[in-house]
Amino acid sequence: MYQNIMAVVDKGKAEDVIESAQKAGSKGGTILNARGSGVHETSKLFSMDIEPEKEIVMILSDENYTEAIVTKIREDLKIDEPGNGIIFVQDVNQTYGIYE
Repeated sequence: MYQNIMAVVDKGKAEDVIESAQKAGSKGGTILNARGSGVHETSKLFSMDIEPEKEIVMILSDENYTEAIVTKIREDLKIDEPGNGIIFVQDVNQTYGIYE
């Protein structure tokens, strides 16, 4: 079974997430561009809301490697400190196009 590891980090940090994940056994990931809109994320400029740019890293992982990958990312990017990002993991029921 596979699991989907999602890491939401500030723009420019996605490559660091991929590097950390690969050190722990990941074979790669997908980087998506996004914008944040959390309570502490939005600021104003000329009465307009400015939302900071984010990057989302999606990693499909064999469930045997997931814990090591998440731990390595948390340590390297200091995810547990406020403002450094979030990580969540979802079970994946079916995958297609993945070849080992």
